[in-house]
Amino acid sequence: MKNLKINNRFTAELPADPNETNEIRQVKNTLFSYVSPTKPSNPTLIHASEEVAGLVGITKEEIQSESFLNAFSGKEILPETRPYAMCYAGHQFGNWAGQLGDGRAINLTEIEHNNEFFTLQLKGAGKTPYSRTADGLAVLRSSIREYLCAEAMHYLGVPTTRSLSLMLSGDQVLRDVLYNGNPAYEKGAIVCRVAPSFIRFGSFEMLTARNELKNLKEFVEFTIKHYFPEIKGEPKEQYIQFFKTVADTTREMIVHWQRVGFVHGVMNTDNMSIHGITIDYGPYGWLENYDPNWTPNTTDSQNRRYRFGNQPQIAQWNLYQLANALYPLVNEAEPLEKILESFINDFKSDYKVMFLSKLGLFTLTDTDSKIITGLEAVLELSETDMTIFFRNLNKIVKLDSVENAIEKIQVSFYLPEEIKGDILDSWKKWFTVYLQRLNQEELSDEDRIEKMNQINPKYVLRNYMAQLAIDDADKGDYAAINELYLLLQKPYDEQPEHQKWFAKRPDWARSKVGCSMLSCSS
Repeated sequence: MKNLKINNRFTAELPADPNETNEIRQVKNTLFSYVSPTKPSNPTLIHASEEVAGLVGITKEEIQSESFLNAFSGKEILPETRPYAMCYAGHQFGNWAGQLGDGRAINLTEIEHNNEFFTLQLKGAGKTPYSRTADGLAVLRSSIREYLCAEAMHYLGVPTTRSLSLMLSGDQVLRDVLYNGNPAYEKGAIVCRVAPSFIRFGSFEMLTARNELKNLKEFVEFTIKHYFPEIKGEPKEQYIQFFKTVADTTREMIVHWQRVGFVHGVMNTDNMSIHGITIDYGPYGWLENYDPNWTPNTTDSQNRRYRFGNQPQIAQWNLYQLANALYPLVNEAEPLEKILESFINDFKSDYKVMFLSKLGLFTLTDTDSKIITGLEAVLELSETDMTIFFRNLNKIVKLDSVENAIEKIQVSFYLPEEIKGDILDSWKKWFTVYLQRLNQEELSDEDRIEKMNQINPKYVLRNYMAQLAIDDADKGDYAAINELYLLLQKPYDEQPEHQKWFAKRPDWARSKVGCSMLSCSS
């Protein structure tokens, strides 16, 4: 991999842990600890992204090389690099958790390519000082889900980390999938993920909580200098502008989540990126039937803190924690509070425009809010597949009758026999208003539908789809991984050859492990 341009700014400019033993411990007055990946016994490449490889300066030929296999499985360390694990803290499910850190992630190096910087990170590469009671490893099922989902999100237009490679370690890993006292051995795996950096809200929270204010100032200024160079002015002004930029990009990310029906499942502050990108794909999921109260996380099943409909509010809550962490540098609450207060209002405005665009309504009127709230209510009356419903709106034209319109979206109903009586009347009332509003649009049906098809995906990575690929992979068959990978690169295209994936969740997947709710076990 001769074109890899190593540029380790993070480790060169920030304080390192002087203790280089890989013992689980509290690590203070530092931003990271040097650590070497656990060497896998027999690594095997399952899949790699040629596009992501190109982003960092790796050729298609090099992907097939032994050096690629060794470097991105953790078997060998890239020349002129020292892998490290980052130290950070965070709030988990609303509770302060103290030190967390990279417990099963190891940053290999930073790469500069085509005037862009990327951090290459292995997930599942072994124990670090931050692994707490765990082994720092990951299993095949969770690794497949992360590898595919990050790429699926990218092609959906959702800001995200990227996936470079997916490998088997050749080792067995003990996991309790359901946390019910029945652990079993599973195949170990390693994903290499790529991002501008893996700096999190919790990185700053940790420094403030420990009153390490000198490190806090140094770290914020490092972050602005290297990742937000457009921010200028006096230090205090820079800190405020940094917070506003993070708030804005976070809001944009959440709007995209809501647009495609994605539920992160673990929106802890240590899982929030300062780049406004989706990180840490654990028990995520896409809405099958439209249900704002759904969470894919078994750990969250009682309080549903991270449910689909609550993601904007949680983002604001997390930003509040980041504001608290930055406050010692700003020493003034008002500018931070102003940004926090505007977050939800700005989100509501963005959400309205986004939701109307999903409906093919691109000009604003005074009645638009009622159309949105009316649809949100009627979608919940009977199980209605979110992805199929919005995609099939592209079949409706201005001259359609209410009955024709309902017929065109009826394939999205999980229980079509329920669409009668009051439920049917509610749908008729909504479509009456919608069709009237549609006829106010200046765009032709053809132009409007073309725009809608770039907003409403036809294909998303439903949990049952990922689970089918996992089941095959457990048997050594990786064809489904590649099929889904190719499918998800063009989620807005019709792809008639893949029509079987444009389907509601099958009945067998309602309660199957990995297809409905998931644990954090990986």
